Amino acid sequence: MTLQPLNNTHIIELMSWFNDQHDITQWAGPYFRYPFTAQTFIEDLNLDVSTSFVLVGQQNVLLAFGQYYQQKNKCHLARLIVNPIRRGEGIAASLIKALCKHGQLNLNVNDCSLFIYKYNRAAVSAYKKLGFKVAANTPENHDLSPLPENCVHMVK
Repeated sequence: MTLQPLNNTHIIELMSWFNDQHDITQWAGPYFRYPFTAQTFIEDLNLDVSTSFVLVGQQNVLLAFGQYYQQKNKCHLARLIVNPIRRGEGIAASLIKALCKHGQLNLNVNDCSLFIYKYNRAAVSAYKKLGFKVAANTPENHDLSPLPENCVHMVK
């Protein structure tokens, strides 16, 4: 598996991984439009403010996608997703480790963070196994943009 920058071919395949509003909202939050077009999908990815990568396997198979950006002196991971037909193979862990390593080096920070819906138990469990913890309710965390209902901030 290799981490590669996102390209237009990846975007088209990535779009095929979502079947309804619930899938999109769970992945990208409440502001990502659905139904989408190629143009609105690209716009909503916020490629100008987030660094976007894909994890590619043998024969250039698209395995996963994720983004990061700097927030509160942390590498903040966003929009993490594994190819639906490849879930349960440990790909999420590989993606998260690779994005954290790349982001920490690129942004010159030590810690990582992410937002996750509480009801996405599989993802919460995966993040905890990788060392992420629910962030304490501190003044630093109050400065974050308002989180959607049922969303938690996790840090590592």
